[in-house]
Amino acid sequence: QVQLVESGGGLVQPGGSLRLSCAASGSIFSIYRMGWYRQAPGKQREWVAHMVTGAYTNYADSVKGRFTISRDNAKDMVYLQMNSLKPEDTAVYYCNLVTRTADSYWGQGTQVTVSS
Repeated sequence: QVQLVESGGGLVQPGGSLRLSCAASGSIFSIYRMGWYRQAPGKQREWVAHMVTGAYTNYADSVKGRFTISRDNAKDMVYLQMNSLKPEDTAVYYCNLVTRTADSYWGQGTQVTVSS
């Protein structure tokens, strides 16, 4: 079993920055990718960014140039640096881990609110 715990959410003014962290623990044998999704009130969960192990990163067009995903493989952690935040970035942000056997795990989410 794999557990994911997010942290770093909060209230920030437009134009501000936040850094989200996700710690993975448990029976982690082989990670294919780790990434972030978000869900705004009344909307479906949407993909934000992911990092494929030893390969590449991808970003949704809505966050490209503003958000940066990074990983600490030694600590099984993934981060999301969010800059130039906009009110439309307000959502619950979820960490996701996919193994090489296609098992997918989710964290409990962390709230990000961008408001003046």
